[in-house]
Amino acid sequence: MSNSSGSIFSIDSNPTPVTPGERYKLLQNPVFGRVFTDHMATARFTPGRGWHDMRIQARGEFKLDPASLVFHYAQEIFEGMKAYRMPDGSAALFRPDANARRFRSSAVRLAMEPLPEEIFLESVRALVRIDRDWIPSAEGAALYLRPFMIATEVLVGMKPSSDYLYCVVASPVGSYFKGGAPAVTLWVSENFTRAAPGGTGAAKCGGNYAASLAAQAEASREGCDQVVFLDAVERRWVEELGGMNVFFVFDDGSLQTPPLTGTILPGITRDSLIVLARDMGLTVREEPYAIDQWQADAASGRLREAFACGTAAVVTPIGKVKGRRHDLTVGDGGAGPVTMRLKAALLDIQQGRAPDPHGWMDRLS
Repeated sequence: MSNSSGSIFSIDSNPTPVTPGERYKLLQNPVFGRVFTDHMATARFTPGRGWHDMRIQARGEFKLDPASLVFHYAQEIFEGMKAYRMPDGSAALFRPDANARRFRSSAVRLAMEPLPEEIFLESVRALVRIDRDWIPSAEGAALYLRPFMIATEVLVGMKPSSDYLYCVVASPVGSYFKGGAPAVTLWVSENFTRAAPGGTGAAKCGGNYAASLAAQAEASREGCDQVVFLDAVERRWVEELGGMNVFFVFDDGSLQTPPLTGTILPGITRDSLIVLARDMGLTVREEPYAIDQWQADAASGRLREAFACGTAAVVTPIGKVKGRRHDLTVGDGGAGPVTMRLKAALLDIQQGRAPDPHGWMDRLS
């Protein structure tokens, strides 16, 4: 075991990594979230030792007791982020400090031991350094990183865990949505809600996503790509998609996105697009938007574009919305110019083709 980089993570290289030839094949057209790199980062927390045993090691299975608290009371949080290959061949992470802060906030909401931000940052940096050859070079491709933390105390009892396991795995990815459609179709969920005031909507925890699976299955049965959730109180206000935030573009060139009131995940892509739009001189409002207003504005032409955004999907145009009481087409049903301009501006920064005025790219040596 060696660590010549000065990292707080010890390095235990995988003795049987994927061969360069096989890795090349795997990187040609990776299915999102199905292919993984040679290594993972891990760290553990116990009350007597704090955070310790921080290492980069061969990706492998965990050995967990069946009474580990994560299996019974769902103390689990995660993040989604990407590393990109720069034009000069180097690697860079996009806004990892924002992910580190959100990870800590999610831990506090789930009554878990917060991971120090410096440990989070070094874990993703060290993993990307050792597996940088897994970063795809195709347009729109990246290395997707999944940091997560689970409760590992052995106890069937309703209390916060005392012990935790933190891990990061990495997966080369291409486009999130397959099929080549110019825009996605959404299903308005009337039977399910994603989050309620006072709940865990602003935390990135597995329970939020597990609770959305039935709604997503309903959307798929209706021939739609994604579900859009309304608020849990009035069932009137648009909140977010199953795993993405949403924006609206109006005929005066302004943009609107639902406000962060505790029931919506504070997306890092969402925040980045607000900054970029304002850099372009566009007006961006963070205000509630009703589903019936969406229907009326699409019919009148006031609403010209709509798009979803997130780390995995980046920026995805919304073409149609369907539901028991709703059926609308946004604009001409395809990708609008403001949507594509914002997407291009974001991707150009992430992939090193444009200046980075906000210091978002964390370049790795």
